Amino acid sequence: MAVVDILRDRERGMVRYNQARRQMGMKALADFEDISDDKEVVKAIKGVYKSVEDIDYLVGCLAESPRPKGYVISDTAFYVFIMTASRRLLCDRFFQEAYNEDYYTPFGMAHIKNTTFKSLLLRHYPELEDSIGDVPNGNAFFAWKGTPKYGKAAVSGAPVFDSHVPQDA
Repeated sequence: MAVVDILRDRERGMVRYNQARRQMGMKALADFEDISDDKEVVKAIKGVYKSVEDIDYLVGCLAESPRPKGYVISDTAFYVFIMTASRRLLCDRFFQEAYNEDYYTPFGMAHIKNTTFKSLLLRHYPELEDSIGDVPNGNAFFAWKGTPKYGKAAVSGAPVFDSHVPQDA
């Protein structure tokens, strides 16, 4: 599936990894070794790309390390997530002027207040309990039990998730 995403990014004119980092005010890579502290990941990326300027955005985000303690996604991907999420919150009337008991009812507002990402995941995917049941502070954005090292999975073609995702999905 990652190949399809990379192809779509290229067809749509998505900027490459280094250019995206520059546009976000982040430091661009000077050489391949800057992307990861894992020598196998660096070697694999060097085998595919002629220059650090050629690295596809998705590949760069998946290979990027080190990551903040406990985080599964890279700094670059997290930055994009925060920008996107905050803009959606600011532009959606149901998070702004309609975010009240008149629209959601007192029960609905209490339900929203007490829902976490972890509780939402477990409500819909109870089979994840063994993986995310003990994440720090109930924060499902932290690495789950059994989560592989993403950089290696990204460049090796190995599945990004392990046994928690059905193989036929």
